[in-house]
Amino acid sequence: MAADLKALIRDSAAALGFDVCRFASAAAPWSAGERLAHFVEAGRHGEMGWMETTLERRAHPTAMWDGARTAVVLGMNYGPGHDPLPEMDDRSAGYISVYARGDDYHELIKGRLKTLAGQIAAKTGEQVKVFVDTAPLMEKPLAQRAGVGWQGKHTNLLSRTRGSWLFLGVILSAADLEPDAPEGEHCGVCTACLDACPTKAFPAPFQLDARRCLSYLTIEFAGPWPVEFREATGSRIYGCDDCLAVCPWNKFAAASKEQRLAARDAFVSPRLADLAALDDAAFRALFTKSPVKRIGRDRFVRNVLYAIGNSGDADLIAPARALLADPAPVVRGAAVWALSRLMVADGFAALRAENAAGELDPDVAAEWSRLQP
Repeated sequence: MAADLKALIRDSAAALGFDVCRFASAAAPWSAGERLAHFVEAGRHGEMGWMETTLERRAHPTAMWDGARTAVVLGMNYGPGHDPLPEMDDRSAGYISVYARGDDYHELIKGRLKTLAGQIAAKTGEQVKVFVDTAPLMEKPLAQRAGVGWQGKHTNLLSRTRGSWLFLGVILSAADLEPDAPEGEHCGVCTACLDACPTKAFPAPFQLDARRCLSYLTIEFAGPWPVEFREATGSRIYGCDDCLAVCPWNKFAAASKEQRLAARDAFVSPRLADLAALDDAAFRALFTKSPVKRIGRDRFVRNVLYAIGNSGDADLIAPARALLADPAPVVRGAAVWALSRLMVADGFAALRAENAAGELDPDVAAEWSRLQP
């Protein structure tokens, strides 16, 4: 009977567009909470203060809901169908992470999880709760426990059948359902992901220092970046796929069949000059229903300016120069850095003399001062 119920749930999940549906115990002990505590204690979470404030709730599924007995772990393939690495070498265009090129997966998956959760509740008569990665639940350890994949040396989930490209969602249920076999680790001696990281964000295999991660810097970090990471970002303006894309397990990956996850044309190699010209209204219009929208226009244009500074394209001096008068200090400061990289020394020195006087914002003033010839 229990096996029949699991089969029915899997069939329902497939009908809703999920590519994976597996089961794990939500109540059994694990070591993931201890690893997370060490990560936070070392300060490797950076400015993501919510990780510290929710640490106790994240430590174990039952710390958030003591009634949880089973985790139904769902996966949805978002594979691009091609190798995105060459795109990151194009300094004339911006690079947006593969996961953010279609509709916001949070909204897409959450709606379907709710539908499936309602069906599970009706079949079992037990309470359920739905989670996408905005909630304090550690999905990746649960996914490994359920046999969906394993956390690779880059700490992301890997699948033997879908490689790196898998969105996760979880339904916790008070029902006791037989767990599936967990997945072991299959990285072997490979270090491709660690070697590919532009900022060396992995202190050791299976460890991440988010403060050095370009995904963290482009998305979560609000202020001017540490100078040491600006050149390393290259053309990456939202997220970074290097450690995912180089993984040899991607030879088994396939393109996503979900149309709402398909890349929008405007998000594949967008022109940097066009992005630098975005005001708030244009930014919101361009990124409607996109996860990019949540970081806001100012942080996004800051990222674009760092990419402009790395472009080597003198034609981008004018768009960058226009942003010296931007209302947002973080944008003005990034414009200073970009121009210091694109302009000849005498020209930049003259520009500095024209603009540095009267600059009140300390971050922008610091950029001018640091770049004084």
